[in-house]
Amino acid sequence: MALSPSGEGARPSAGEGREHLQADCADCFGLCCTALPFARSADFAADKPAGQPCSNLRQDFRCGIHARLRDKGYPGCTVFDCFGAGQKVSQVTFGGTDWRQAPETARSMFEVFPVMRQLHELLWYVSEALGLAAARPVHKELRRALARIDGLTRGSAESIAELDMNALRGEVNTLLLRAGELARAQVPGRKKNHRGADLIGAKLSGADLRGASLRGALLIAADLSGADLRDADLIGADLRDTDLSGADLTGALFLTQAQLNAARGDAATKLPSALGHPAHWQARG
Repeated sequence: MALSPSGEGARPSAGEGREHLQADCADCFGLCCTALPFARSADFAADKPAGQPCSNLRQDFRCGIHARLRDKGYPGCTVFDCFGAGQKVSQVTFGGTDWRQAPETARSMFEVFPVMRQLHELLWYVSEALGLAAARPVHKELRRALARIDGLTRGSAESIAELDMNALRGEVNTLLLRAGELARAQVPGRKKNHRGADLIGAKLSGADLRGASLRGALLIAADLSGADLRDADLIGADLRDTDLSGADLTGALFLTQAQLNAARGDAATKLPSALGHPAHWQARG
C-alpha cells in the first residue's frame, strides 16, 4: 500500500514538529505492502495475508502500479497513511537493514509496524492538540504525553511489540477529548453532538455543523456537500465515500489526510492548511 511522497495521499507540510509524521516511502521497506493483510473487496483487487508481499511490490520496495492503483482495483491503498511509521521502523528500529537482506528480522518487523503506526497516529493527534491555543490548559499534560509516546517509538522491537495500545490510546484520548472540547467551546452558539452517531447515508447537505462533535461518527456515503464543518471534531469519524463537495472544514479538529482520501470532494472544499486535496477529487472536476 505504499504511497510515494508526491502521490495521492501525500500531505503538504503539516507545520512545525510534524514533518517526521508524514510518510516517506523512499526510506521504508514496503511495510504497508507486506506486513498488513487485505481481503478482496471494493478496496482491494486480491486477497493478501499478513506478512506476504503484495504482488505489485517491486524489488526496490516501491509500488509497481502506484499511478494506477484506483484503476487497478486498489483504492484502499490510496487511503492508507502510516503517519511516518514505515520509515521509523525501517531506519530506526531496524537500523536500515531490510527484511529481504535479513529474512530473520521479517516476522519481528512486520509485528512492530502496525504498533508503530498507532504510536505515530497518536503523535499526530497530540501534536495537533498542542497547536490549539484554546487547549492551553492541557498543554502541559499533552507535552508529557508527546514525550512519552515519542520515547516509546524509539524502544526496541520487542518493547514496541509488547505495548498495550488499548490502554495507551485510552489515556491519550482523555487528553484529546478535553483539548477538543476546549477548542469547540470557542465557537459561539449551541454545538451539535453526534459523537459515535450512525449517520451512514445521511442527507446533511448544507448542514450547520460548526463546532460539532463528530468523534467516531459513521458518515459512510453521507451527503455533507456544502456543510459548515469549521472547528468540528472529526477524530475517528468514518468518511468513506462521504460527499464533502463545497464543504468548509477550515480548522476541523483532528482531521487526517487518510479520512479525506477516503471521502469525495472537489476544488471548492475548504481544508485545514496542513492537509491537501486528494488527486481523485481533482479527477472528478
